[in-house]
Amino acid sequence: MMFDDLSDLYQQVILDHCKHPRNFHELPTATCSAQGRNPLCGDQLKLFLALDGEVIKDISFLGSGCCISKASASLLTDSVKGKTKAEVLSLFEQVHEMVTSGEVKGDVGKLAVFAGVHKFPARVKCAILAWHALKSALSGAGEPVSTETEEM
Repeated sequence: MMFDDLSDLYQQVILDHCKHPRNFHELPTATCSAQGRNPLCGDQLKLFLALDGEVIKDISFLGSGCCISKASASLLTDSVKGKTKAEVLSLFEQVHEMVTSGEVKGDVGKLAVFAGVHKFPARVKCAILAWHALKSALSGAGEPVSTETEEM
């Protein structure tokens, strides 16, 4: 029964972030940004980052899409604020592994709510979209990322 309670809690967290996304606004002080699209689901988002050297001082997003992509972007913005590029890239790998395999390695905090997504392969792209956009913004490429062209 514990697992059911946990998955209910996870669904509550995802719904909360979907209905009330954190950091959902344009960031006028952004030093870089990147767009992400998931044509299959219709998810579209734009991330705005304010970097101070290697550190993400502030981050926000705008966009529309399914609940999972919106909640993922919301939790991402909460999770990476104050972290360095290196920490964020390491977290990206952990999150990518988690949403594709269901295995939680290391401390991913609230992002663990997406561990169950691996059971729904079509939703993996929704959960990881914002992360690919973040990686693009941090690389300085700023190229729009699409779930249909990225290796996911």
